[in-house]
Amino acid sequence: MESVYRDYLTDLAPSASGIFPVLREVGHREPDQLARWFADANAHAVIILFGDARVGFAMVSHRLRDAGAAGAGTDMGGGAPEFSMAEFFIARGWRRRGIGAQAARLILDRFTGQWLITQHLRNTTAVEFWRRVVAAYTGGKYQERMLNGEVHQRFESGSRRLR
Repeated sequence: MESVYRDYLTDLAPSASGIFPVLREVGHREPDQLARWFADANAHAVIILFGDARVGFAMVSHRLRDAGAAGAGTDMGGGAPEFSMAEFFIARGWRRRGIGAQAARLILDRFTGQWLITQHLRNTTAVEFWRRVVAAYTGGKYQERMLNGEVHQRFESGSRRLR
């Protein structure tokens, strides 16, 4: 992940979301951020490969939703899993080949449950990508809303989504 992390931050800069810290700021260096991700028991790092080449990464976060929450299942006892795509990146040289969409589908299948995918509204490339991927993956069965300058897609992944 470290080999493509700076490219990831460079790609985010044009969206001017203001969410990501300036590199070299105290406590926000690349190794600090990566160490924080790997120390989080609720985060799952995924390296995206094409053949033997490392072409990107994803960071999936999860938590258990309250069983009484709207749309939450009760099949896991205390609550149903809810996942979010905390980070997702494909290096520039590997884009527009279907690698990102295929990786996203594999990740969604791997982590079964309720999903929330969020993009900053100004990052139009990400918004278009996730709208296309989520619509195809769910057969159009998802909810989308805009909130505080972000686009949010909510849906269910895995075999239950086909019911």
